[in-house]
Amino acid sequence: MRRALIAPARRYWAIISRPSTHFSLGFLVVGAFIAGIVFWGGFNTAMELTNTEAFCTGCHEMHDNVYQELQRTIHFTNRSGVRAKCSDCHVPHNWTHKMARKMQASKEVWGKVFGTIGTREKFVEKRLELAQHEWARMKANDSLECRNCHGQDYMDFTRQSPRAAHMHSRFLVTGERTCIDCHKGIAHRRPAGVAEATPR
Repeated sequence: MRRALIAPARRYWAIISRPSTHFSLGFLVVGAFIAGIVFWGGFNTAMELTNTEAFCTGCHEMHDNVYQELQRTIHFTNRSGVRAKCSDCHVPHNWTHKMARKMQASKEVWGKVFGTIGTREKFVEKRLELAQHEWARMKANDSLECRNCHGQDYMDFTRQSPRAAHMHSRFLVTGERTCIDCHKGIAHRRPAGVAEATPR
């Protein structure tokens, strides 16, 4: 068995390790470079396609549940016209964290495949568990997605309500808390039984 595997491997290595009889080294290098660009472009395009709102809301589990809630929040419609789409809050912007999140999200496809949240009733039943997973993820990365748009260094506390200014200067600036600790219901309804956070 081992010999049967080694012989073809040696044969293929001999083919790729000896100089090409038909193409020059320059042609092969340029060809590999162009193939790499095409591959990278295709890969990056596919990754960006999975960040579109149309992709995220393509299944009824998302479109009929959380997307409907998002449409009633300030992140969807506001006086300045700046709108966050799903990936703005659920996918980090920098490449390394984005790839890690995409690999993690691939496991979430099982919910669609096996229908674990296929109906409104099933979704509501699993809602707290789903939310807790997302809150834990955002807590672990220090609310990285929030910070892609909201930078504490650029916050003007004088233009915030007294309560918000106090909370941000007391907990956010000091690093004692992160965005998701207090803003669990900012874009989607909090699951039943989860009260609004009011740190003291």
